[in-house]
Amino acid sequence: MADRVDLEGAGVAVLPPGQQPAPAAVLVIDLAQGAIVQMDAAAAALTGARVQLPVGVDAWADAAGLTAPGGHPARGPGSPLSVLASGAPVAGELVAVPDRLLWMTGFPLGGVAAGLERLALMVLQPLPGAEPDGPPRLEVLRDRALVATGMSFTITDPRRDDNPLVWANPSFSTLTGYPVEETVGRNCRFLQGAHTDPATVRRIAEAVARQVPVTEVLLNYRRDGSAFWNEVALSPVFDGAGELVNFVGVQNDVTERVTVEQERLAALAEAEEARAQLRLLAEATTQMTVALGVVDACERLARSLVPELADMCAVDVLDVPGQGVPRRLAVAARDPGDEERLRELGQLRNYHVGAGSDTGSVLAGDQPVLVGELPERGADRYPDDPAAAAVYDTLRLRSVMVLPVRARGRVLGALTLMTQHPYGRRYGQRDLHLATDIAGRAGLAVDNARLYETEHAAAATLQRSLLPVVSDVDGVQVAARYRAGVVGNQVGGDWYDVLDLPDGALGLAIGDVVGHDLIAAAAMGQLRGVLRSYAWDGGPPGLVLDRCDQLVQGLEMAAMATAVYARLEPPGSDGHRLLRYANAGHPAPLVLLPDGTLARLDENRSPMIGAVRSFGRRTGPGRAEAELRCPPGTLLLLYTDGLTDIAGEDADARADLLESTVTGLPADIAADALVERVLAACSPIRPRDDVALLAVRLDG
Repeated sequence: MADRVDLEGAGVAVLPPGQQPAPAAVLVIDLAQGAIVQMDAAAAALTGARVQLPVGVDAWADAAGLTAPGGHPARGPGSPLSVLASGAPVAGELVAVPDRLLWMTGFPLGGVAAGLERLALMVLQPLPGAEPDGPPRLEVLRDRALVATGMSFTITDPRRDDNPLVWANPSFSTLTGYPVEETVGRNCRFLQGAHTDPATVRRIAEAVARQVPVTEVLLNYRRDGSAFWNEVALSPVFDGAGELVNFVGVQNDVTERVTVEQERLAALAEAEEARAQLRLLAEATTQMTVALGVVDACERLARSLVPELADMCAVDVLDVPGQGVPRRLAVAARDPGDEERLRELGQLRNYHVGAGSDTGSVLAGDQPVLVGELPERGADRYPDDPAAAAVYDTLRLRSVMVLPVRARGRVLGALTLMTQHPYGRRYGQRDLHLATDIAGRAGLAVDNARLYETEHAAAATLQRSLLPVVSDVDGVQVAARYRAGVVGNQVGGDWYDVLDLPDGALGLAIGDVVGHDLIAAAAMGQLRGVLRSYAWDGGPPGLVLDRCDQLVQGLEMAAMATAVYARLEPPGSDGHRLLRYANAGHPAPLVLLPDGTLARLDENRSPMIGAVRSFGRRTGPGRAEAELRCPPGTLLLLYTDGLTDIAGEDADARADLLESTVTGLPADIAADALVERVLAACSPIRPRDDVALLAVRLDG
């Protein structure tokens, strides 16, 4: 059967088990008989495989439940199937089956290939977007009619070698530019080209091998070499005995549809990329904003950019803007093992400002550097530096960007972003724009961190100058510690004092001015000076705190503050000392007696200094005092609330931890060891508030 297609048969057409119907149903009509002689699986499914082939066109229409749009049976003279059976083409008619609407197109096959003069092809395509129970939308009918007028059809013979084309209608030639005589006898692969997707071709070949319908969109090429997107629907056609005799192909140029979809997907991808960039900007900015130092800011920046924007990142900062050699303050890498190599490369290259390297030029104020594709070999990148070339080879670098880190018109350092083989991408202009924005924000963060460090150094100097150096006195061991928190400038209003008074008593004070900044530190210094002057006169603790309150409020010297002031009187004949104290809203000190008894000095507490405006001006005895006799070996611990009041933690549990720590100390522990043990056991991992400790041990 070299020149004709065997489209004759008899028996029952069935849908092969497990197969889904194709989007288009195909019928072959014998014009001499006026009967359908072959059909594909989709057409057989419309009838429920209840017909024998050959079957009359009206009988097939009845079996399929074919109706006109108005619901009348689509049979008899004038029906589309009857018109085609008479030898006239059907350009496009709307019909319906019980569950959907169909667009019917048909034409005789004669005049193209020998032996087909008495056959006609009918194709029924579903109408997307149309309602089965109502009339289709106007735009659906319009689009389908336009498609039907130029629909391309082909027939292949799978029983011949390589399943060649044996018939094609003129629309196929119009679509592809190939005359019919150049197509018949060839497999349709001649439409494929360099950029046709092999996976799509493979899926079509697998469907043909399994004799199942398939619809795919693939890139094809016309005779003149121009490309177009071709929606190909292949339907296997079976004879009455269920034997495969042909494949009918319907081709449709969907270039415009695919182009629109590609543009839509590209727009979505671009929008998602923009959202990802905004998220990265926000994350990097947030990380740098919460940093309290230059190194911390650089490390947070590097970690936030890997691996979202770079496989490796380095941040180099100049000690003096615009001069000298930068310090590599931070590195980050997708592979942690590369971080040390990246530091080593920075040391080997020795990036001087204005030197010949990319980093040196950027530090000198030149434009950012973008190298989309780096040399594969280190010897090509650093021909005069074998050591750097060797490190370069281990890093597998692919692409790099070097950007200036600027603030207030000065170059503070350089941000270097790198990708690596095999997973790193090539950087482009879009990446450079994003990285430039990040580097600008980094400059502000580094500059602010430097300003913070300068202010912190001044505050720390002030803090150290205000806190006394305590030392032992006769019969008493004294130790003190101060630890700054991580909020504000890491200095604040916590303070302590020890006074060896002229009358032989020992004055002990601890307090906390509200705030964590230079103002609080200055206020602390004022309050400490006022208390020292009143205590030196030998006044009782309650009166000393009252007079501090009067002066602070009268002169508006400071904000509110808590304080404890105690007088440890000289020892009596039995060696015991009398401890007299007053408490202005401060955490109660702890006393550990030699017998292991722990006491809280929480009697007669009074309001904070500066809390009650009328308190300091009233007449009478003032703040109440309490007293306790302390035998030799007694331990006394005064502390501020940075040790017990921790955000997110239970204050009672923190207080219990402190008390159990003190109770568990050895009876003969020295004052200095006491404060160290308490800090080790009770200090929060990342203290947000200042902590002051003052420990006293009465010797035997």
